[in-house]
Amino acid sequence: MVYRSSRITAMVLKVFFPSCCSSAESGILIGRWISEQNSAVILAVVHFPFIPVQVKQYLSEVQQVTKVSVSVLGSWSNSKQEKEESLSEFLEDLGTIFSHEPWIQISKEGDSKFWSCSTLQKHSNNPKEEEIILVYYDQRKVMLSHLHPPLATAPSTDHKADDASKLSAVFDTVAKSKILFMTDRYHDGPIKLTHWQSDGVEASIIVELMKQASVPACMLLTFLLSLISGICRSSKLSTCEQLGHRLQHLQVISSNKKAQNQTQLMRKANIFVSLLIDVALGILLMSWLYRKNRIGHLADTLIPVADHVAEELQDLLQWLMGAPAGLKMNRALDQVLGRFFLYHIHLWISYIHLMSPFIEMILWYVGLSACLGLTVALCILSDIIALLTFHIYCFYVYGARLYCLKIYGLSSLWRLFRGKKWNVLRQRVDSCSYDLDQLFIGTLLFTILLFLLPTTALYYLVFTLLRLLVVIVQGLIHLLVDLIDSLPLYSIILRLCRSYRLAAGVKFRVLEQQDGKPLRLLMQINPLSYGSVIQTYRLPTYSCYPKDSWTSLCKKLFLGELIYPWKHKGEKQD
Repeated sequence: MVYRSSRITAMVLKVFFPSCCSSAESGILIGRWISEQNSAVILAVVHFPFIPVQVKQYLSEVQQVTKVSVSVLGSWSNSKQEKEESLSEFLEDLGTIFSHEPWIQISKEGDSKFWSCSTLQKHSNNPKEEEIILVYYDQRKVMLSHLHPPLATAPSTDHKADDASKLSAVFDTVAKSKILFMTDRYHDGPIKLTHWQSDGVEASIIVELMKQASVPACMLLTFLLSLISGICRSSKLSTCEQLGHRLQHLQVISSNKKAQNQTQLMRKANIFVSLLIDVALGILLMSWLYRKNRIGHLADTLIPVADHVAEELQDLLQWLMGAPAGLKMNRALDQVLGRFFLYHIHLWISYIHLMSPFIEMILWYVGLSACLGLTVALCILSDIIALLTFHIYCFYVYGARLYCLKIYGLSSLWRLFRGKKWNVLRQRVDSCSYDLDQLFIGTLLFTILLFLLPTTALYYLVFTLLRLLVVIVQGLIHLLVDLIDSLPLYSIILRLCRSYRLAAGVKFRVLEQQDGKPLRLLMQINPLSYGSVIQTYRLPTYSCYPKDSWTSLCKKLFLGELIYPWKHKGEKQD
């Protein structure tokens, strides 16, 4: 049977007991009392012998550092090790020394594997009997885990937020008590404790020395990276933007500023793992490229492919200069546009053949950039595609500008027929009276533009489709780059290997339920779902999806306005 966190109400006394202390020697229980929830969070067991004054002094020092009101909450009796009746009486007398109400007493129940729990109220005139729920929890998992608040879009958010706030008090109490866990039963001091690190506190002097030595190195590296990042941001090439983005990641990792919370710590870890995997994939790609002379084969195939694309464009232009799909075009304009674009293709072929002796060497040096990461290599591929299809981009710009000029000319002349004009200062359409000469010239120009529009529109349509094809290929490459940049790989690996580190809540499993005895529950951590992990820890990327809606995009295509889907938000489009 499993109890959700909402089943435990504030009408009973809840004692959260760490399962790691079940074999501890007899002593006293120290922890935090949460009065608003009527709950006690046990953190450790103090062993005999001890001096009460030293215990109080030690707990006051812990409170000053952790800001957690740690106190002695009760006594702990392990009957396997101590069987004298005087021990139980002595443990009860400790309640008068530390004077905590209620005084919690936990002891072994004969041969049972569970522990009995009762309360003692010596200083109360009207002692009341309370129902007790003893909750066992894994202190190590609670200590290392981070409790996430429920998503705002989830149903019954108010109840889940209330449960999460109650549980967060337990999680925060354990997480903030790190200094308490630095002392264990092997410590030479007067206070000997049992807790989740009782087998020994993990430490490494080598790691500490490396941390101290890395501070000046990180400061120097951060300064150099800031300079290089400023240079990369001045360029609009995808490669430079990706390098600038990765340099910012390196600045975050190399910064000696300590993370303020769990989110910043996870962001650093996600960036570090993302960089490692990105570089590892880039090195694998580089080793594949330089094996079996694949760079030379790629250079040999690049020129024929470029020639083939140029020939196909020439055939397309020849088709447009005739009667495409049986449409009757304006022959004079058709010939002018066709020859204009054919001349550009001729220039492009000449440029490619001029560069052909150096292409293999260029590719050889470009391949070395894969050691900077797979994303850098993909951005270089996107820039190479942009350079190889530069003539298609020029055709699109020429066709779009010519088409846009005619569309705006026709719309302006159409307002002339209706006695309207565009007011530039007030950005609106106002009434206006025109004389006969203006109307005659306007009619003549409107007729000319209207009959030339189909020819221009056909060229614009064809080259826009070619441009969109190139943009789709580049968009797919940038989507892959964004996926590698933004995927929180460390959080996903942590969710896969140590799911308790990313807690979405808890569930309670009933261990024993008998009349007249405390209800014994086992608190288990519910991990975040993989979708919530990605949504919570997704890293921001430098590139952006088109800020225009599909309606706005279609409107721009119809009006002939230039479209740059890779433009950043808030950046002006030329």
